[in-house]
Order: sequence, then C-alpha cells, then structure tokens
Amino acid sequence: MTERRMIHIVDDEESIRRSAGFMLKTSGFTVASYPSGVAFLREVRHAEPGCILLDVRMPDMDGLEVQQALLERGVAMPVIILTGHGDISIAIRAMKAGAVEFIEKPFEKAVLLGAIAAAFEQLDDSDNPVARAADAAVLISALTGREQDVLRGLADGLPNKTIAYDLGISPRTVEVHRANLMTKLGVRSLSDALRIAFAANLGSHGS
Repeated sequence: MTERRMIHIVDDEESIRRSAGFMLKTSGFTVASYPSGVAFLREVRHAEPGCILLDVRMPDMDGLEVQQALLERGVAMPVIILTGHGDISIAIRAMKAGAVEFIEKPFEKAVLLGAIAAAFEQLDDSDNPVARAADAAVLISALTGREQDVLRGLADGLPNKTIAYDLGISPRTVEVHRANLMTKLGVRSLSDALRIAFAANLGSHGS
C-alpha cells in the first residue's frame, strides 16, 4: 500500500510529542498529536485512520482506559503502547487488550519505525484473525513443554525469577528457555513473542 501513513501521538509530555513527531515526519509520515487521552477521544471520530502511539501514564485517563474506550467505540486503529521503564506488566495487559506492540521510552528511531511497520502490517491484514491464531498455534506447538511454560509465564507478565520459582528451576535456566523459544518462534523481541502467545490464547487469567 502506498498511500500516506497517518500517526496519532497521544502523550502528555510535550517533549515526546515534539521529538517523536519530528522523527516520524522526517521519515515520511503524517503526524497529529494530542496532549491527553481525553483530547484524542474527543477528535477520534473525525480522525484520519492510522496508527496510534499511546502513552500509558497520563493524567485523567491512562493509556489502558483510552484503549478500552477505543474498543468500546469500535475504533480499529492499531495501537502501540509507549511505556516508561518498569511498566512491563501494564504493557502486557495492553497487548492482551489488542495493542500491536509496546516500546519503552526513551525509544530509538529504528525500534519505533519497526513497531509502526508491524502496526500497519496488522491494519492491512486485519481481516484474517483466524489464520493468525492457527499460525500462532502451529508455532507454539514446536516449543517444548517447558518452553511453553516459560512463554505462558511471560504472557502473564511474570518476571524471570517468579517463573523460575513457579517451575522449580533456576532463573538462568528460564533465560535459556526464553532465548530458545524466541529463536524457535523466529522473533527478536518479547512483544513479538507475546503477540504469538496471545493469538494462540496462551496465558491465563484474561487480563
């Protein structure tokens, strides 16, 4: 698809809106930015379809609440969650609710552009969730039982130490299983591995 790509930046930090906006405009994207989730939801009905960069920690409405409001309104734009360091459990909840990707601030240009490429790929391919789930199940079936256990723990937002304790193995062994399962799944980032896990309904407890 060759038409211009629209990015909506929703972040209460002006410096992030400015720097991400500049980075994206110079990479050929069209950008609109909003200082809060409330401001974005006010405009979203008339907003040009595109990808949403959504900060997790904002006053009034946090990113998860904005994401929920978008779901309730049937807004199907792909969401990339922006998190601060240590917000991994929130990011995982956002991915369970349908976010395409999460990236930690401060983010590098290559990471941001990679996440946006994945988001637009999903937008272009969003009419076939059944095939995605089947593909994910096939990928996960190639993992050993212990690797699936580790992936399930990661999908539940658990740190390596907790997964190790629950499985009765050392944190180092969890790291080895984690590295192996990511190689087998053909992914480079935790969020890519989690997307496969959620597509196959791996992980417990809902959100």
